[in-house]
Amino acid sequence: QVRLVESGGGLVQPGGSLRLSCAASGLTFSSYIMNWYRQAPGQERELVATISTAGGTTKYADSVNGRFTISRDNAKKTVYLQMNSLKPEDTAVYYCSAGRRYWGQGTQVTVSS
Repeated sequence: QVRLVESGGGLVQPGGSLRLSCAASGLTFSSYIMNWYRQAPGQERELVATISTAGGTTKYADSVNGRFTISRDNAKKTVYLQMNSLKPEDTAVYYCSAGRRYWGQGTQVTVSS
């Protein structure tokens, strides 16, 4: 059974930082391109960041480029999203996805003073 479990969300003030983690099990993690998505209330799910299987290539949405960093540890079967300089508009539920085939349950990130 494939499982993706996100953690690390929470409440943070504008300008602050959070690091999300997504631990995978039940799949050959190193074979999957990994993605972070987010969905704010009333909005469509948005692709935030993507990382290649070996981690050598990353891509970001324009809205987070320069502030967020995606990384992965294939030995730990975990993908990370380091989020810096957070803004209120970053408030959303953040999901990790393996190859857009498997999805986690999401973790809430709220940026507010």
